[in-house]
Amino acid sequence: MPRIQIGSWASGLVDWLRDNVAWLFDFITYVLNGFYNAVHVVLAAPAPLVLAGILAILAWWLRGLPAALLTFLGFALIDSIEQWNETVSSLSLVLVACIITVAVAIPLGILAARSRAVGGVLRPVLDLMQTMPAMVYLIPGILFFGLGVVPGIVATIVFSMPPAVRMTELGIRQVDEELVEAAEAFGTPPRRTLFRVQLPLALPTIMAGINQVIMLALSMVVIAGMVGGGGLGGSVYNSLSSVDVKLGAEAGLSVVILAVYLDRMTGALNQRVSPLGRRALAKAQAALGGMKFLYWKPATSLATVGVVVLALVAGGMSVFGKDGAGKGAAASDGGGRSISLGYVNWDEGRATTFLWKEILEQRGFKPKVQALDAGPLFAGQARGDIDVQSNAWLPTTHAEYWKKYQDKLEDLGTWYDKTSLEIAVPSYMKDIKTLDDLKGKGGELGGRITGIEPGAGEMKILKDKVLKAYGLEDEYKVQESSTSSMLTELDRAIHDKKPIAVTLWSPHWAYNKYDLTKLKDPKGAFGSGDSLHMLGRKGFSKDEPQVAGWMKNFHLDEEQLTSLENEVTKAGVGHEQDGVRAWLKKNPGLVDKLAPSANADYAKGKDAGKAPNIGYPAWDEGIATTYLWKNVLEKRGYKPNIRNLDVGPMWTGLSTGQIDVETDGWLPVAQKQYWDKYQNDLVDVGAWYDKTSLEIAVPSYVKGVKTLDDLREHKDEFKGKIIGIEPGTGQMKRLKEVVAPEYGLTDFEVTEAGTSAMLAELERAYAKKEPVAVVLWSPHWAYSKYDLTKLADPKGTWGANNQIKTIANKSFPEKFPEFNGWLKNWKMSPEELGSLEQAIQDAGKGHEDQGVEKWIDAHPGIVDKMAPVK
Repeated sequence: MPRIQIGSWASGLVDWLRDNVAWLFDFITYVLNGFYNAVHVVLAAPAPLVLAGILAILAWWLRGLPAALLTFLGFALIDSIEQWNETVSSLSLVLVACIITVAVAIPLGILAARSRAVGGVLRPVLDLMQTMPAMVYLIPGILFFGLGVVPGIVATIVFSMPPAVRMTELGIRQVDEELVEAAEAFGTPPRRTLFRVQLPLALPTIMAGINQVIMLALSMVVIAGMVGGGGLGGSVYNSLSSVDVKLGAEAGLSVVILAVYLDRMTGALNQRVSPLGRRALAKAQAALGGMKFLYWKPATSLATVGVVVLALVAGGMSVFGKDGAGKGAAASDGGGRSISLGYVNWDEGRATTFLWKEILEQRGFKPKVQALDAGPLFAGQARGDIDVQSNAWLPTTHAEYWKKYQDKLEDLGTWYDKTSLEIAVPSYMKDIKTLDDLKGKGGELGGRITGIEPGAGEMKILKDKVLKAYGLEDEYKVQESSTSSMLTELDRAIHDKKPIAVTLWSPHWAYNKYDLTKLKDPKGAFGSGDSLHMLGRKGFSKDEPQVAGWMKNFHLDEEQLTSLENEVTKAGVGHEQDGVRAWLKKNPGLVDKLAPSANADYAKGKDAGKAPNIGYPAWDEGIATTYLWKNVLEKRGYKPNIRNLDVGPMWTGLSTGQIDVETDGWLPVAQKQYWDKYQNDLVDVGAWYDKTSLEIAVPSYVKGVKTLDDLREHKDEFKGKIIGIEPGTGQMKRLKEVVAPEYGLTDFEVTEAGTSAMLAELERAYAKKEPVAVVLWSPHWAYSKYDLTKLADPKGTWGANNQIKTIANKSFPEKFPEFNGWLKNWKMSPEELGSLEQAIQDAGKGHEDQGVEKWIDAHPGIVDKMAPVK
C-alpha cells in the first residue's frame, strides 16, 4: 500500500503558516507575553509569606480555617525549599492559560448545547485535541511562537480546552426541559432563559469542567518546561535531564502543593457561586455540631478586607524595602540589558553557560539561562529567542542543525579544540578495544548501547553511520535517555562490575573518575573531532559588540574546563553559579581576562602625564590610527595633543621637533622625497601595516578599462580628467612625474583638491553611473563600499608596494621611551584597520573619539595588547 504522506502535509502546512501568517503569530505572542507579564508582576511583587497569607485568606473564605492553615504551611514549605519563584511563574502561566481557555470554551459549549450541528462539528475536533500526545503541541508552538512561555500557554490552551467545552455542553443539556419550557411559556426570552435558568442549574457541571481545565493546564505547564517555559516545569525538566533526586523531589512536591490548592479551591468555589452548591454546603455545616467553628468562613467583605490589607503591606514592602541595588547599572558595561543564554544539559554546556552568566552579571548585564534539547535550542536561536549558546559541536555532531540554521546564526568562534566522539566501556572488559570488537558481544552487553539525549548529534551519527559501518544495527539497540541518566547507569554498572557500553566524548570528567576504554574507530565513522563553538543569533555581534568581542576571544584549556565542570557538578543543580564562583576564586583575575571592562580603571603607564604631539594627514588610516592612539594614551594617563596637517608641513614639523610622531608614513615609495630630505632628523620607529599599493581606480560598470593603457584609450569617456587628492602627497607627485608620462596620460587633467573631495566626486559619479577615474590606494574602505576596478600597472610605474610606518623626531625615543616601545611592537591586520576606519566613518566628523571607543569595545583587550603595562 502506498505511503500516505500525512507527516509531510502537516510539515508543509506548518511551514506555509509560518511563512505567510507570521504577523498573526507575532501579534499573539505580543498579547500573551503582555498578559503573562502583567499577571506575573502582580503575583511576584509580594514577599513569599505575604502572598502565602493572601492565598490562605482565600482558602479560609472558600473552605474554612483548616484549609487556610494548610495553605499557608504548604506555600511556606515551597519557599523554604527554594522553589517559590518557579511556583509563581507556573501559577501565572496556569492562570493566563485558564482564563483564556474558559473565555473561549464556555461560549463554544453553549453553542454546542443549543445547536446539534455545532456539537457535531466540534466533537471530532475536541477528540483530536484531547487525545493527541501533549508534547506534540510543543513542536508547532516552537516554530510559530519561539521559546518561552508563549508556546507553553498556547499548547496548554489547546490541550486543556476540551473538558470545559464538553462539560459546559453536558451541563446545559442536562437541565430539565420542563423548566426551560416553563420559562418560555411565561414569555422569557432565550437569552434570559440561558442566563437565569440553564447556566445557574448547569453551573456545578461547568465548574467541574473548569476544575479539569486547571488540572490539565498544570500538567501541561510542567511539560512546557522542555521548551523554555520555565517555572516548575523547568525544574522538573532539569531534574530529569540531570537525574537529580533532590531537585526532582522538591519540584515535584511543589507541583503537588500547587495542584491540590487549585483543585480544592475551584471545587469550593462551586459551592460559593452555585445555588445548589450553597444548599449542599449549608446541610453539611449543620451536621458538624460542635466542630462547626473550624469550618466557619468569613463573609466576602471581611475576606476582601484581609486580602487588601496584605496587598497594601506587600506594596509598602516593595516601595520602602528597596535597598538601592542596581544603582549605577547604566554606567556599567551592560547597563542592565538582558542577554539570553541557552544550553544543552551537557557538562561543558552547563558549566560554560553559568560561567558566562556570572561574568555578564559582574559586568552589569541581566543574563537569563535556559536548558533545552539541541533541536529546540537551535530552532529558538534561529528565531532570535536565544542570544548565545556555548556548546555547539561542529563540524560533525551538530552538523544537521548548522546546515539547517546557519543563515540565521553567527559563529563567534572556537573556544575548545579538539574534541572526539566515542563509545566507551569499562577497562575490565578486556577483549573490547575497538568498535569492531563489539561485533558478537551483544549478548554480553544485553544488546544495548546506553545513549544520551535523542536530539544530540552524536546519537544521530551513531544510529545513521556508526552502527551501519560496523554492522551492529541488528545486534544493538541504542537506549535514548539523557547525559545524566547515562552517567548514572555507567556508575551503577561499574559499581557492580557489569558490562556496559555508553556514548561518551572527550573531554569529559568521567575519564578521570572511572577507568574507561575509548573504543577505537578505525573506519572513522564518528568523523573527525569537533571543536566547541560559541554561536550567536544573527545580528548579535551588531547589537552587543562588546559581549561578542569577549566571546570571540574566549578560550579554555582542558584543565580549566574539567576543573570548572567538577566544581559545577559538586555544587549541584540549582546551585551552578555557586560552583562557578568557587572556581573563579581558584582562578583570580580570570573575569578581567575573559571580559575586560570598558569602564575599568586602566593601569597608568610609567610616563603617565607626558604630552606627546602627534601629527596626521586627513587620510582615513591616518585619522583612524591617530585617534586610536590618542584614546589608548589617555587610558594610560598620557595627555596627547593631535594636529591635522598636510603631508609637507607635517614632515617639516617632525624634522624640527614641533611634531613628535606620526603614524602614516608611506615608505619606501609614496613619501620617499620627504624621507630623503629629512631622514637625518628622523627615526623610523617601525612598520605597523604591510603591504599597501597605489593605484587609479574606476567603477566596475565602466567596461573595457582594466589597465592604465586602457585609460589612455578612453580619454574622452572620462572627459580627460583624473580626480586626485592633496597636491603635496607623494602619490600625486609620482602620478604626474612618472606614471602619467609612461602611459601617455600627460594630457589628462589631474584635479588637486583633497581626499574628501575625491570621495565625494566618486560617490556622485557612482550614483549616476557616470565614468570616473580617481586616485586611490589600498587599503581603503571605498573598495568595500563600491564595486571598483584597480587599474593594472604592467610597467610597474607606481613602484614597489609601501609599508605604513611610524615616523618620529630623532629625540622621540629618549623623550617617550615607553610610548616608543609600544609603537615598535604595534601591528594592525587589514580587518582591524578596515573596521576601525568604518567605525570612525559611522561616527561622523567631529565624533572620531566615539567611533574609536565603540571599536575598542568591540575588540576587548586591545588596549592591553597595544600598550602593555607591567
